[in-house]
Amino acid sequence: MRIFLTGATGHIGSAVLDAMVRAGHEVTALVRDPERGEHIARRGVQAVIGELSKGTSYVPHAEGCDAIVHTALEPSKRGTKVDRHAIDTLLDAAGRRAAAGKPAGFVYTSGLWVLGETQGKATEDSPVHPPSHVAWRVEHERLVLDRGTQGVRTAVIRPGIVYGGSRGIVGDLLKNALNGLVRVVGEGRNHWPCIYDRDLADLYVKVATHPSAAGIFHANDEADERVDDIVEAIARHAKMTPDVRHVPIAEARTKLGTYADALALDQIVRSPRARALGWAPTLHSVAANVPRLLEEFRNAREAA
Repeated sequence: MRIFLTGATGHIGSAVLDAMVRAGHEVTALVRDPERGEHIARRGVQAVIGELSKGTSYVPHAEGCDAIVHTALEPSKRGTKVDRHAIDTLLDAAGRRAAAGKPAGFVYTSGLWVLGETQGKATEDSPVHPPSHVAWRVEHERLVLDRGTQGVRTAVIRPGIVYGGSRGIVGDLLKNALNGLVRVVGEGRNHWPCIYDRDLADLYVKVATHPSAAGIFHANDEADERVDDIVEAIARHAKMTPDVRHVPIAEARTKLGTYADALALDQIVRSPRARALGWAPTLHSVAANVPRLLEEFRNAREAA
C-alpha cells in the first residue's frame, strides 16, 4: 500500500515509519531537514522536503498515496494554526482521490488528554472534557471525522502517554532520574494511560491499511498505573536513588502553564475499538519494564 506520512522523524512518526517499512508498505514521508530526509531515503522511503504550512511542497505526493497518516505537530506558538492548515490541505488531497474513484484514507493524531478527567473506564464513545492545553484538538478531530461522510475514510487515533526511546514524557522522567532529580506535578496519585511506541505504531498500520477502519481509536496499554508507581519503579533502577519532589499544581502552573493541568489528569482508559481490529499491545506496563526502557533510552541517546 502507498502511504504518505507526516512527522516521520518525530517521537510517534519515527515509530510509525519503522512499522510501515517492516510491513512492506511503500512510504512517502514529509520532512523539513534534508539531512534527515537522506537518512530515511537510505531505508527505501521517498523523502519529500517541505513544511506543513506550505502545502504546495507536498500535496502532489499526498494525492498519489492510498492513505495519509498525519503525526506531525508544529512545535511552536503557530502549532494549532499550522495543524488546521495541514488537516484542510491533506483532506482536500484525499478528497480529490476519492472523487476520482481511488482509495483515500486519512488518519489523524490526537491524544487521550482530550477526554479530561475520566469517570469510570473511558472508551472511544465517552464524552470529552479537555483541559485548556488541548481543547483545540476537539475541533480538529471533528473536522477530520466529518469528512468521513464525503467519500474519504477518516480515522482519529488518540495515543496515551508514549514511552520507548529517549523522547517524550516518560523519556524525560528517565533522564531526570539519571540526573538525580525528578519532579512530579501534583500528588502523583493520578493515573496515566500509557502506550509503548512500537505498539502504538502497529495500531497506526492497522488503521491506515484496514479498508473499514474509521472513527476514533484509543491507544493505551490499560495498565492503569499511577504516576508515583512509574516514578518509584524508575527510581529503583537508577544507579543512585534520585530526589523525587512533588510540586503543587498551582506552583507547577507558574512554570509550565496549562501543561501542568494536563500532566495532573487522572485517567482510566480502554481501547475496545482498537482491539476489535485485532490490535493488542505487547507491553502492558511502564513500571514493569523499566530495565528495558532504560536500555532503549541509553541506546537512543548514543545514536542521536
